[in-house]
Amino acid sequence: THDLPPGLEYLNQLDQIIIHQQVELLEAILGTETSSKYEIKNHLGQRVYFAVEENGCFDRKLCSPIRSFTIRIADNAGREVIRVIRPLRCNSCCFPCFLQELEVQSPPGTIAGYVVQNWDPFLPKFTIQNQSKEDVLKIIGPYATCGCFEDVDFEVKALNEMTTIGKISKYWSGFVNNVFTNTANFGIQVPVDLDVRIKAVMIGACFLIDLMFFENSLDGL
Repeated sequence: THDLPPGLEYLNQLDQIIIHQQVELLEAILGTETSSKYEIKNHLGQRVYFAVEENGCFDRKLCSPIRSFTIRIADNAGREVIRVIRPLRCNSCCFPCFLQELEVQSPPGTIAGYVVQNWDPFLPKFTIQNQSKEDVLKIIGPYATCGCFEDVDFEVKALNEMTTIGKISKYWSGFVNNVFTNTANFGIQVPVDLDVRIKAVMIGACFLIDLMFFENSLDGL
């Protein structure tokens, strides 16, 4: 554990990570877009990290699903331990040379890995890469991401795309909650012995999937 980035020792024994978006009262009532805030918890519901998205009002209003952002993830002591950086890129399969790419740093300033969107005419596909840009895992989503009153699963697979080792799930949390707050609730399931840096990258992948497929949806309605 002495080789772990500071703050990532919390992830060392986790095989399930829950991400819950906190919705501000003003945003829920008036629909006013504010910077996203998240709690990152273990399977017992105990908060492990707190995340805040940083960007401008211009980005949120005009570039919402493809907006650039920096998400700063801090531990319970307030120490920033993970930084997720997403540049403004295309979100269309018509432009395969400029698809989504997200960088995850831990500690901030040190690359932990990347999430790279792969071109596919039918399915959402991503590659998880380590700090050296070597491919580690694949993420493959369903043909339709607007599940009807049910969870939506993005499978985490080995590089051969044959073996499933985990998943990122968008939890459907009820009609009233989704329609009036459009809150995000995700679960990440990965092997407990997965490199903690890659677990941190998986958290970044979860944020990317949320913005690409669920930011402006009614989540299954």
